[in-house]
Formats: sequence, structure tokens, C-alpha cells
Amino acid sequence: MRKGPRNLITDVAGLRVGNARDDRLRSGTTVLLGNAPLACGVNVMGGAPGTRETELLAPDKLVPGVDALVLSGGSAFGLAACDGVSDGLRALGRGFAVGPVQVPIVPGAIVFDLLNGGDKDWDANPYPALGRAALEAAGADFGLGSEGAGTGAMTHRWKGGLGSASAVLDSGVTVGALVVVNAMGSVTLEATRQFWAAPWEIEGEFGGLGLTGPYPTAEPAPAKRLGEATTIAIVATDAALDKAGLTRLATAAQDGMARAIVPSHTPFDGDLVFAVSTGAQPLPDPALTPFQLGHAAATVLARAIARAVHEARPRPGDLQPCWRVT
Repeated sequence: MRKGPRNLITDVAGLRVGNARDDRLRSGTTVLLGNAPLACGVNVMGGAPGTRETELLAPDKLVPGVDALVLSGGSAFGLAACDGVSDGLRALGRGFAVGPVQVPIVPGAIVFDLLNGGDKDWDANPYPALGRAALEAAGADFGLGSEGAGTGAMTHRWKGGLGSASAVLDSGVTVGALVVVNAMGSVTLEATRQFWAAPWEIEGEFGGLGLTGPYPTAEPAPAKRLGEATTIAIVATDAALDKAGLTRLATAAQDGMARAIVPSHTPFDGDLVFAVSTGAQPLPDPALTPFQLGHAAATVLARAIARAVHEARPRPGDLQPCWRVT
């Protein structure tokens, strides 16, 4: 597989991503939407998730697709970003038709960034406005690192952030990932700058340091306060998968999280992966392609996680160092 032209999830044609951030709040929101409703599945492996409308994504549920997905900071408050996105989509005439009414379907997930040094003493919840702003900013190109939902993200050692990556398979199918890295675990090998995701790096996209070891055998101890954690992600493809196939794709993509963050899926993380399809390409080989897609999704997500930390930038008041400036 090779990188797509942007090395972003928007290399899957028909997808757009928008970011909005509030530097005083030290938080933000990221929105993904398609030109048309997207088939969607989800897998949750963290012990402390914060979500909206994920039950609708089960293969046996009525709604066939989503109008947008929201990744946000703000813990439970951040779920209100979905309201702002829903309002914006309704104004555009988007949504699931219920008689004469269009009801936008906007699942979302959040990370906990309430103790990152930002001013959280608001009178009114700021996240609906951030969601609407992110929707209005959506396009094929978007910022990584300290942007959108990754604005105030942290990890075990380094400042976290928003990451993305893509891959084009030999079959011509494209797979992309979008992720907010705010993990309790470490994205690098102990105190080094070498990313756990290094075996899957393409063309030095997150520093080209490789992974030389030696590998630690000690049991990891939590370095962040409990609850200050979660990695949430979206994997996308243009391959025609239904909700059941996308649920399986989201499950396979969780392997990429485990490759890139050590440890992953702890009781204190809300680790979650959405999977969406534009359905633009029929499966080249119905028997083999899903096998390849699962591997590609895990690989692309691991790369996107490393890029999130690699692209983070320093801002006044940071509680952690940035990978690039040490």
C-alpha cells in the first residue's frame, strides 16, 4: 500500500473534515461528513467511553447511514457539539426523512480534557458553537496536531493531538483514518522519541526514527490522573461495505490503536473507533478484500496516531512537552 496524495482521511473521495478550536478553553471539535449519508459501524474497547447515538450503528438498527460524525474535547459537555452540527445540517436540508422533517443523524464521541489548564469556567456550554463552526470549516484539507478536538489533548508523556493518514491499496481501494490522541498510554518507547507505530511508517511521515528497542518488560504504571484519557478515531474507505462489514472494520482497526499506544484499551480510556464507507467502489474480491481492509485500517490508524503527536505544536500554558521541540 502507498500513501494517498494528502495522507489524510479525505483521500477517500467525497469526505470532508472541519476543525474548530478555542485556545482559552484549550479544547475544540472535529467534524467528518460526506457528500451523502455514510454507512457506519462502531467498536468500543475502552472502559470509560463518552458517546452519542452509537446504538443506531448496530447492524440490526433502522437508520442506514449517518450525516456526520463528531469527535470532540470537553468530556460529557463536548457531546453538545453534535447539537451544533445537527443544527447546521438541518439548515442544509440534510437528514433522515421522517415525513416532511429531516432529522440529521450525528453520532459523536468525546475525550476528557477538562484538567488540561484551559479556562473551563463558562456560563454557557461552548461546544454547540464549536460544532457548528467545525461543520462550516469542513473541506478536503485540514490541520493536524493541536487543532480541533486535539487542541488540548495529552498522553502519557507528550502533548497529544489530532492525526490522520491514508493508504491506497493495490486494488485501488482507499482507506483513511482520523484520530484524537489523548491516551493514558505512551505513543513512544518509554522515554525515547521512537514511536511504537514505527514499523508501519511510510516515507518518514512522523520523523523516520525507526524502532530499535530494547523493548520494556516492566509493567506500565499510569502517569496521568485516572479519567484523563481516551483515544477516539474514525476509519473510512470507499469500498462498498454495509453496517455489519463496517462494524468488523472498526473492530480490526482497534489493533492499530494497540500497535501505536502502550497500554491501550484500559478501564480508564474510552477508546472507540467509528468506521464509515462512501460505497463508491465495489469490493474487487468479496472474499479477500475485507481481509485486506482490516489490516489496512489497523495500519493506517497506527500511523495517524503517531502523526497526531508528531504534529502537535507548543502553546502557552502547555502541561506537557511537544515531540517536535525536545
